[in-house]
Amino acid sequence: MDTSVQTKNDSSELLQLVSFKIGSEEFGVDILNVQEINKMTQITKVPNSPVFVEGVINLRGRVIPVIDFRTRLNMEKKEHDKDTRIIVVEIETRTIGFIVDSVNEVLRIPVNITEAPPSIATGIDSDFIKSVGKLEDRLLILIDLNKILTETETEKLKAVA
Repeated sequence: MDTSVQTKNDSSELLQLVSFKIGSEEFGVDILNVQEINKMTQITKVPNSPVFVEGVINLRGRVIPVIDFRTRLNMEKKEHDKDTRIIVVEIETRTIGFIVDSVNEVLRIPVNITEAPPSIATGIDSDFIKSVGKLEDRLLILIDLNKILTETETEKLKAVA
């Protein structure tokens, strides 16, 4: 079996990611899941919605739920500012918006510079961390959007929109 070909493919395979910040941490999501990135807009509150749902927005005639990523990560809320963005993503045929502090850039990183998150970082609330990318000057936490919400939360979200 020739393993040199496999190694060569692994080192040349690239992940294309949209990177964004929440506080001082930098995260990345697969660009294929991202539909668009919008400036902060008017969010309509929905009575009795789950705590992680900020509300809904009208996106060209479609009503989509918006989740504050800070709330999802159990971080302190922050006032929205000129850098705040809503990343609109597709998760298992559902369109959802995530509020993030700022969007940095589109990155192309080799798969081989990522590794599983340290076991101390993985718990019930961090199952959505896919891996950690080791960039030259920083770490990038890669998010698995399909795991960002639990099944129960996904069901609750369906009732909102």
